[in-house]
Amino acid sequence: MHRVLFVCLGNICRSPTAEGIFRHLVKKQGLEEIICADSAGTGGWHIGNPPDPRAIQTALTRVIDISDLRARQLKVDDFLTFDTIVAMDSDNLANLRRQAGNHTQKLFLMLDFAPDIKRTDVPDPYYGENGFDEVFDMIEISSSGLIEHIKQQTRQQAGRHIDV
Repeated sequence: MHRVLFVCLGNICRSPTAEGIFRHLVKKQGLEEIICADSAGTGGWHIGNPPDPRAIQTALTRVIDISDLRARQLKVDDFLTFDTIVAMDSDNLANLRRQAGNHTQKLFLMLDFAPDIKRTDVPDPYYGENGFDEVFDMIEISSSGLIEHIKQQTRQQAGRHIDV
């Protein structure tokens, strides 16, 4: 099982959106036995809270329900538990790098998996009126790229082909 953790600042906008989209795409490709996901925030302000209502609504318009997710803060054990840890932006990636110890090879930026998007960071839509649709689109494209990356990595490690 390949475990993916999505990380943003508070775990109420970008990272739960990424978790929901990623899980949806994994299920759509029939890869639930091979890939699983979770999300966390580097900060602890929203622990136990559901995603931002605007994130929930944006996901629902795309037939993805993230309303059952609850914010949690990143734990040191996450660096051992997860195979791939994906930060939504450079600031959170820098924070992860400071905490990762010998596990920095597991760290990526979300948009690393969407080279056609000419940005480094998924913007934080929390303080804006709009932006959740744009963030959703970026994360959806990146999630597809991440799934392909994991499938290729899994093939190389196991010496086998994953049917999709």
